[in-house]
Amino acid sequence: MNPTISVLVADDEPMIRHGLTAILAPEQDIAVVGEAGDGAEAVSATGRHLPNVVLMDVRMPRVDGIEATRTITTRWPDRVKVLVLTTFADDDYVTRAMLAGASGFLLKRASGEEITQAIRTVHGGESLLFPAKVRAMFGSAGAAHEAHPGFGRLTAREAEILTLVAEGLSNAEIARRLYVSVETVKTHVAAVLTKLEVRDRTQAVVRAYRDRFITP
Repeated sequence: MNPTISVLVADDEPMIRHGLTAILAPEQDIAVVGEAGDGAEAVSATGRHLPNVVLMDVRMPRVDGIEATRTITTRWPDRVKVLVLTTFADDDYVTRAMLAGASGFLLKRASGEEITQAIRTVHGGESLLFPAKVRAMFGSAGAAHEAHPGFGRLTAREAEILTLVAEGLSNAEIARRLYVSVETVKTHVAAVLTKLEVRDRTQAVVRAYRDRFITP
């Protein structure tokens, strides 16, 4: 039996918090361990409960979801993943939250199945990327950011795999595409994360677009 995924729900709208909690309640492998009404409460509650995943609204009073995401992913980088909740996919807050360390984003109108699958996906270390949306986020980001030196140290195979990750492919899909084993893909992905100094594949893709290693 898979271990239970602990979740914290952070949103300043009580109805949304209660609605998300109700959606997740029937899931045998997911347990909501706490709720928070703003970013400061989210950080505090994360410290108390150490959830696996935080569902984080970006627009909240006192401390918004961006600052809360940055604090949480800095304090607990290997323990807690943050999924951003947003009303609109092109919200600039979402872009900033991704740069602050969020592992992905969800639209508030997502179905219950989409929400539960997103939680499992992020907790399992896979990407929660919407390639078209990510490209749109960084397509008009202005002047190119100075590229991280790690991009220059990627092998040709690692660069190829990073590009496929950015297309939203899972490890299994990449393995089939390149006719290699899943374990080989995982090894290359781990090398990419180390060289780019990022904690997960989502952040690797965000950095690749931000630094113009991959162009929209």
